[in-house]
Amino acid sequence: MQGLAVINRSSIPAPMKQIVKILTLLLAVTAVWVGLLQTSTIPESYTWLLPLYLIVSLGCYGLLMVGIGLMNFPTCPQEALFLQQDIVEAKGFLKKKGVDVGSD
Repeated sequence: MQGLAVINRSSIPAPMKQIVKILTLLLAVTAVWVGLLQTSTIPESYTWLLPLYLIVSLGCYGLLMVGIGLMNFPTCPQEALFLQQDIVEAKGFLKKKGVDVGSD
C-alpha cells in the first residue's frame, strides 16, 4: 500500500466535481447512443438524429429555465432605495472633486 495516494473527496474543488458529472453524463449518453446504433432497435435513420434531438431538447430546457427565472425574478424595493441613496452619495462625492456628473 505504500506509494498509493488516497484521494479525499473533500479535497476536490467544486468546479472539478461539476466537470466530472458532465463528463460522466456525456459518456453515458454516448454509450446509449452507440448501443442503439449497434442493436438496431430503433431505425438507423432516427438513431443518427438522436444527438441533434438531444441538443435541441437541451436548448429548449435552457430557454425554459431562463423564462421561469425571469418570471420569478424578485423585486427588491428596499435594495432599490439603497442603490438610489448610494448614487446620490456618489454624485455628491464626485461633485466635490470637480467632476461633472450631469443634471439631477
